[in-house]
Amino acid sequence: MNCDIAIIGAGPSGLCIARALAESGLNIVLIERQSEASLANPAFDGREIALTHASQVLLEQLDIWPRLPVEDVALLRDAKVMNGPSPFALQIQARHAGSDHLGHLVANRAIRQAAWQSLQAAGGVHLMCETRLRQVHQHSGGVELVMNNGTRLETRLLIAADSRFSETRRMLGIGAQMKDFGKSMLVCRMNHEADHQQVAWEWFGYGQTLALLPLNGKQSSVVVTLPPREIEQLQQLDPQAFAREMESRFDHRLGNMELVSERHVYPLIGAYARRLTTHRAALIGDAAVGMHPVTAHGFNFGLGSVQRLSRLLLEAHQQNRDIGSIALLARYERRQRLATWPLYQATNLLVECYTNDQLPMRLLRGAALRAAQQLAPLKRGIARHLTAGN
Repeated sequence: MNCDIAIIGAGPSGLCIARALAESGLNIVLIERQSEASLANPAFDGREIALTHASQVLLEQLDIWPRLPVEDVALLRDAKVMNGPSPFALQIQARHAGSDHLGHLVANRAIRQAAWQSLQAAGGVHLMCETRLRQVHQHSGGVELVMNNGTRLETRLLIAADSRFSETRRMLGIGAQMKDFGKSMLVCRMNHEADHQQVAWEWFGYGQTLALLPLNGKQSSVVVTLPPREIEQLQQLDPQAFAREMESRFDHRLGNMELVSERHVYPLIGAYARRLTTHRAALIGDAAVGMHPVTAHGFNFGLGSVQRLSRLLLEAHQQNRDIGSIALLARYERRQRLATWPLYQATNLLVECYTNDQLPMRLLRGAALRAAQQLAPLKRGIARHLTAGN
């Protein structure tokens, strides 16, 4: 079996690049371990994705945004950053960027379902579900893929979109800078008494990090970051005890709270591939860059990789040029690194600073937040980056 492009992984980034290329006339195969039923109706996984204005525009172009259920899209008006027990907060307001909102929060499952629906409507992509890549053989004219069921597939270009722990990346001989933060993240949806006013919180407490992502009504996605053992203890609490614990951890600033979803736990591990391309292969999404969620840029970076690579591929195809050429892949790598490497490094530095609870660092980060609040150009820059950037 031969194709022009083989995409490994039908997560959000894999589905989006498949959709971006679906009407190109290229012969595309999308390979996924899950069943087709799971792709059509993905389970709730607790994750809410903060989408920038640029990401929204791309999803509109891919006919994904109009398919998102209204109840799964919430306005993200502003954000604030807090440190320890201090009532002071650094305010990041959309008006600093000349907008009335920073972006939107959308359930990850809703993005996946809408992307699947858009891809099905477009057609043009051959799907291989419940299939796992077993071997990769690169040669001068392309890449041979061997599946777990013995199927062999010859492709001109391989795109890996199979998570920050990408097995395809390893098969291609590409290493990654892995950053294990030594913490786990518990996410769930909760109702609360106080109005969040569509403002996101990032609260660097002593010994914990809390986030509040405002959903519709008086409901939010609550994110708690702690050492794995403490997260396990939280997960084992009954719903009522868990709600009382969250009220206490949020210093009762939200009033009464109620758990309204399952609790999901994820290890906090960042990843940055040492190369984003190799011979007739490219990495996108988390396989290329897996971000710490503190800056909410993970999937926005994924969409940025989709946009950059698909544009280069469509242009090459229209001009009858090689879609797997060294020059094309080098351009993609340069552009994606330029867009992601500085923020990836800055994010890791920020996390190290704001999770260090030694007294000198506590004082320093409190002073830094207060100084930042007085610097209007800095706040404008942060707001513009949050509203615009992929």
